[in-house]
Amino acid sequence: MRIATWNVNSIRQRIDHLVTWLKDCAPDIVCLQEIKCLDEAFPREPLEALGYNVVTHGQKTFNGVALLSKLPFEETKSGLAGDDEDTHARFLEGVVTLKKGVLRVACLYLPNGNPPETEKYPYKLKWMSRLLEYSKQRLKAEEPLVLAGDFNVIPRAEDVHNPAAWLNDALFRPQTRESFQSLLGLGLTDALRAVTDAPGQYTFWDYQAGAWQKNQGLRIDHLLLSPQASDRLVDVGIDSYVRAWEKPSDHVPVWADLDLETA
Repeated sequence: MRIATWNVNSIRQRIDHLVTWLKDCAPDIVCLQEIKCLDEAFPREPLEALGYNVVTHGQKTFNGVALLSKLPFEETKSGLAGDDEDTHARFLEGVVTLKKGVLRVACLYLPNGNPPETEKYPYKLKWMSRLLEYSKQRLKAEEPLVLAGDFNVIPRAEDVHNPAAWLNDALFRPQTRESFQSLLGLGLTDALRAVTDAPGQYTFWDYQAGAWQKNQGLRIDHLLLSPQASDRLVDVGIDSYVRAWEKPSDHVPVWADLDLETA
């Protein structure tokens, strides 16, 4: 089973790219971030034509997440618990049935947090704390669980082209990285780092200053796996080639293959 994540940076601008990539990559489940549209405006038809079930949690002009699955969803739930006043569309959970048990996938779009001296950074840290609590509770079920999305976290120096330039950025501040490490400390596995320690494994290149052409990137899109999922991990890939397409997203898809049998 292939599970993928991609911050498409506006689904309506990137629907043709998405359809082309879905045909190339053939993922079973896809987590999309920054769809930037209301649910009723999401272009479902070309995705359903490829055999995907589509669930969205949208918001006008920014944020927004979606789940695509070739398997029917047994249940879905939008919104991350812990703050009733948080109206941002950043979290969508789906459950599908396997031959034995279920697979739970959470699609995440974590707050950026910049500029860090504003209220945006405490909001980011609070959101990460809520995600930690969610993960604690979900891990008690001892089921295959995948947290996939744009975490807006650079976990280590190896995950950014020029670490020194990012020291005070919300994506790389010590508190941000510590919060990410707390997730791993619960028993979650960073899928990509389970298969390679190589530097230069980037998932994002800014539109500015020729970052793509110079390969000055960051790794901020992640798949975190519960022990029951990481035990089944076969391979991980970054489809960086889509960044070279015309009018691309600044992020590229990341996928993980898990040896899970569907019903």
